[in-house]
Amino acid sequence: MRILISNDDGYLAPGINALADALAAIADIVVVAPDSNRSGASNSLSLDRPLSVQQAANGFYFVNGTPTDCVHVALTGMLIERPDLVVSGINNGPNMGDDTLYSGTVAAATEGYLFGIPAIAFSQGEWGWAHIDDAAKAARDIVQRYADALEKPYLLNVNIPNRPYEALGQPVATRLGRRHQAEPVIKSHDPRGREIFWIGPPGACKDAGEGTDFHAVQHGRISMTPLQIDLTHRTQLDLLAKALG
Repeated sequence: MRILISNDDGYLAPGINALADALAAIADIVVVAPDSNRSGASNSLSLDRPLSVQQAANGFYFVNGTPTDCVHVALTGMLIERPDLVVSGINNGPNMGDDTLYSGTVAAATEGYLFGIPAIAFSQGEWGWAHIDDAAKAARDIVQRYADALEKPYLLNVNIPNRPYEALGQPVATRLGRRHQAEPVIKSHDPRGREIFWIGPPGACKDAGEGTDFHAVQHGRISMTPLQIDLTHRTQLDLLAKALG
C-alpha cells in the first residue's frame, strides 16, 4: 500500500511524526505537510504566490502553503505513483461537528478525495498530544481493518479519545454533531494602539446526543464519520425551481 500523509499542524508536529512511524510499518509512505501550523485553513489554495517544497532530514517534505496545497502539489507535481490512500493528522485536538468546515486536517484528506483517492482524517479528542502514540496505533488499526470496507473513494473523519490504547473503546459509526454559535472575537490593541481582534473559541456542543461524534468521543469510543462534498440543499433546490417556474 502507498500512503500520502499530510496534516495542518506542520511537519514538525508530534501527531504527524507518530502517525508516520505507525503507518511506515504497514505501507510505503510519503509525508508532504505544511512548513508551519496552518490550523483553520480549511480547503484554501495559495493562488497568489508560488510554492516551494523542501525536504527535512527525516525525509518529510514541507511546503510553504496550506494543507490543501500540500496534497495538491504532491498529487499533481511530485509523486510518480498515485497513492492508494491519503491520510491526514493526527491533529492536535478534535475535529467534530461544525469544526470540519474549518479544519485543515479534514481539508487535506478532502483534497485527496476530490482526486478520487480514499482519504482519512485523524484527530485527537482533546488538545495537548496526550497518548499520541496510542492514537497512532489506533489509526494504524483503522487503516488495516477498515480501509477497504467502504465504497471507494471515501472520505472518513476519525476522532480518537486521548486514552491509552488498551482503554479505547471500539470504533463506532457516527454523524456530525453541531455546536452553538461561536464565542465573540477577543478585542485588544497592538503596540501602536490599533485595535486588533483574535478569533474567539468555538461554541459549546449543541447537538451531542447518542449517534454523534461528540457523544462517541465523550464516552471513550473512536468516532468514524463518513463525509460527502455535495453541498446542494435538495429541498431548497426544489423550492427554488418552483419559484422560478
